[in-house]
Amino acid sequence: MAVLMPLYTQAALPEAIETALLRAELTPADISIVVTPIANKSSSRLPATIEVIDTHNDADHDSDNLTPTSSTSPTPVVTASETKTVSTEDDRPTIQVKKQAIEQRERQINAYTDDAYTYQSIESTPTLLTSEVTTIVKHDKDSSSTTHSVAAKLSHQANIARTPASTMKLVPSFIALDTLGADFVWHTRIYHTGLIVGERLYGDLIIQGSGDPKMTHERLGQLLYHVQKAGIRHINGDIIIDSAVFREVSKDPAAFDNAPLRPYNASPDGFLVNFNSIGIKSYPLTNTKAQLTYTPTLADYQLPDQINIRSAACGQARYSLAPQWQRTKLTLNNDLPNSCGEHMFYVAYPDAKDFAARVLAGKWQALGNTLKGKVIAQEAPYGSTAAQDQRKGLAALPISPLPLVSYPSLSLKKQIYDINHFSNNVMTEQVALSLAAYNHDDYQQVKNRPADTDSMKHKADTNQATSLYQFGKPTTTSYPAALQTMTQWWQTNLSTPPPYLTNGSGLCRNCTITAENLSELLNHAYHHPSFDAYINSLGVAGVSGTIAAHSKRLPRSAAIGRAWIKTGTLNNVTSMAGYVKGLSGQDYVVVGLINTEHALNPYTARPVLDAMLDWTAQH
Repeated sequence: MAVLMPLYTQAALPEAIETALLRAELTPADISIVVTPIANKSSSRLPATIEVIDTHNDADHDSDNLTPTSSTSPTPVVTASETKTVSTEDDRPTIQVKKQAIEQRERQINAYTDDAYTYQSIESTPTLLTSEVTTIVKHDKDSSSTTHSVAAKLSHQANIARTPASTMKLVPSFIALDTLGADFVWHTRIYHTGLIVGERLYGDLIIQGSGDPKMTHERLGQLLYHVQKAGIRHINGDIIIDSAVFREVSKDPAAFDNAPLRPYNASPDGFLVNFNSIGIKSYPLTNTKAQLTYTPTLADYQLPDQINIRSAACGQARYSLAPQWQRTKLTLNNDLPNSCGEHMFYVAYPDAKDFAARVLAGKWQALGNTLKGKVIAQEAPYGSTAAQDQRKGLAALPISPLPLVSYPSLSLKKQIYDINHFSNNVMTEQVALSLAAYNHDDYQQVKNRPADTDSMKHKADTNQATSLYQFGKPTTTSYPAALQTMTQWWQTNLSTPPPYLTNGSGLCRNCTITAENLSELLNHAYHHPSFDAYINSLGVAGVSGTIAAHSKRLPRSAAIGRAWIKTGTLNNVTSMAGYVKGLSGQDYVVVGLINTEHALNPYTARPVLDAMLDWTAQH
């Protein structure tokens, strides 16, 4: 059971926070804040702080070029040759990052979306390169002592249940690290019926979805390439996608905010492909025409390859292009604004299963393979009564006893980096649903059993046709089961009453949590073996993630490079939660939740919580 350090309620909020509230036309009643000291310099578990340096006036800018990489490390990689050690008793490292490198990185990330707060990490994301950083070792202020007096203790309306927005992602992401482990992977398995003769399958290929949160179109291509390498290039049957691991999780993408085309409203699925979203890129050809390309492409679906240009400002896809998904084609009802130039729009598809089937069919064909039948996506295991499979001939033969391909996902800690750093909603829901699917006794026993081929074959012999189709398969689960799993974990491990969850991502108006809830969770996480994976998934104030703009809103903030934060934003919610290293060397947990009955002005509301970070960092 977690033990919380005592909190002391101040008679009034700090002056800087009060001033920011007044400027935002908010009152102290609109905000809950908890700031808790957790460790001092001698026992700190926080990463190295980051110092942003401005070298815009340097003569040589060659190293300022930033290239996107596939790395998911939130903190720049630093080599030993870039570290200078100062011979003092209690040295702590500080990473120096060039300001223009951060600015260029932000521009590249913003190229993926119209709104950094709803970034969906469609492709590999740019990270700061080794050449952009230098590590020095220096003292924080007041470094003459390894212990410090605790000056910053603040609790304001800590027990009021509020809508958290995306700070709710801190809950399922940590529970997953605790129950599944940082190195957990999802395995998408491929089976077949019938016989393989030469490179031709006389039967059906069956893809058993695992709930993998990041089955991008590139990774789907790799999955199918492994099938090809295993000896199948031509299929005289169907490809069946079994997404039964998640049951009845599809949602109306327009239900939350009437924006069904925005990727953040995508539904989870047992076989989610590319976040159920397509990228549309424009390339101006003349003053009146532009070319369009699509990533990924959709089989047997018409996508316009050219568009007229009009004089207008470039904005979101629904305003700039007015796309409409029809049964067999995509219609663009607006001409492309001339200010878009080369621009990438991301648009969600209305049906996750149809999208997966079309992308998969296109990828299979692109590899030079053939398919006599069709791709069928269903929320039922192959051969079940619910699936109403009526196979004949060789396709009616039993499913292969062992998977032809078992394709692992990226590790959980890498997926959680995307979830928290860029606030990816549908990935969070995939992880939340996986908690109930994989954290059960039968699955854990299978997962922990040594990979013994003979024992697996014996299991296949004793359980007949479909036994190994079930081998290692998670329990079919639903959102009620996943939410109950998270509530039970909370009641077992923490002392505060559990939050009210309606999904895992925070894209909800009826889910609530208290500042005390989040503070206790973050305190508990700080002492957990997987804390490094958790803290490294958060954005760094003024440097990266959804808190990168902190330095623009508050340029002189002491929290720049010293705060690891998850943000949350809805039209009436602004929230931040995470960790701050004070200038004294003291570590703090910080939580701030602002809720109002009316829409907030984000340009004035977010600086209230920026002031909270700055105030904490000064201690």
